Amino acid sequence: MVGWAVLPVSALAALAIGAVLILAFGANPITGYRALLNGAFGGSYALASTAQKATPLLLVAAGTCVAVRANVWNIGGEGQIVAGALASTATALALPGLPGWLLVPLVLVVAAAGGALWAGVAGVFKAYFNVNEILSTIMLNLVAVQVMNYLLSGPMVNRSQSFSVTGLIPQTRLLSSRSWLPTLVPGTQLNLGVLVALAVAAAVYVLLWHSGFGFRARAVGLSPEAAAYAGMSVRRTTVNAMLLSGAACGLAGAVLVFGSISHRMVTDGSLTGFTGNDGFNGIVVALFGGLNPAWSVVSAFLFGGLLVGGTAMQGATGVPTDLVTTIEGLVVVFVVSMDFLRTGARLRQEVTERGGDGDLPARARSRSLVLRLARARV
Repeated sequence: MVGWAVLPVSALAALAIGAVLILAFGANPITGYRALLNGAFGGSYALASTAQKATPLLLVAAGTCVAVRANVWNIGGEGQIVAGALASTATALALPGLPGWLLVPLVLVVAAAGGALWAGVAGVFKAYFNVNEILSTIMLNLVAVQVMNYLLSGPMVNRSQSFSVTGLIPQTRLLSSRSWLPTLVPGTQLNLGVLVALAVAAAVYVLLWHSGFGFRARAVGLSPEAAAYAGMSVRRTTVNAMLLSGAACGLAGAVLVFGSISHRMVTDGSLTGFTGNDGFNGIVVALFGGLNPAWSVVSAFLFGGLLVGGTAMQGATGVPTDLVTTIEGLVVVFVVSMDFLRTGARLRQEVTERGGDGDLPARARSRSLVLRLARARV
């Protein structure tokens, strides 16, 4: 299948199966999808809500693109979002008197640093101790939620609030208005975070395809052994990729705090109570975008629309909003399956082309392979 057709065909196939599921609930899929489209894209307020929901998804997706291109699966977006949110919130609480022009950039930088450090732990374990990054990042997610619960029920809790039946609500006090992300569209929650996410996606695109680091990262992702033979540091590239990936996820944490309606950090004691599953949904967005940050912009907006419009679809048809999650999963299954077939054909072609290099020494042959593959837009 032609490369550009993989994504739309996958989406249509997932929506077709989703229509069958809607019928199984006794509802009309046309009514459901019409309500979903109107709720997500039907007017300026709906579009602003979709863009706002897409913002953290895009940030996580951009970070995922960096990591996976370097052959590292960062499944720790949830924990890195929390780490960035905690670090930036603590900064805003400690320095409420700073002017807005300084405090807003500061909390964003601190959030990126917090997410980077949290991801860097898994990166170091992967690079120097060969610890499976999928396991380590998932475990770090569990650590992050415990740290969050401890801080939001103890050192960072708002003690000026009234006691509820179960005690103090795990939340901070209202953050200084100087730290809030400026609203871009009056009457909506669309804020500066969307511009930050677009800037990060653009920076990641340039980094991956127009920089020395991007060349090395993609070479390592395509063949770590060949990259090492070509003189590239696989370990350093792996750690740096995880640091950058975590930084993008950490920024998503700051957006969720300083662009929220409550303008404070609050949770229900679970990761999803704060992140809203953005750490995992962002991975789906990256996969649907073909691990390309440019296409991930479109993907994030579409998936943001699915999440926002899912509520409208539920109201119109009575189907559970979890059906939207099911459709997301189906999209991933189709994208991965079709891309696997397409990639397999491309790699077989590469192997055939490498047949003419048999008379070269191993190191030169590996360098030739890395140069040809890394220069390709894959």
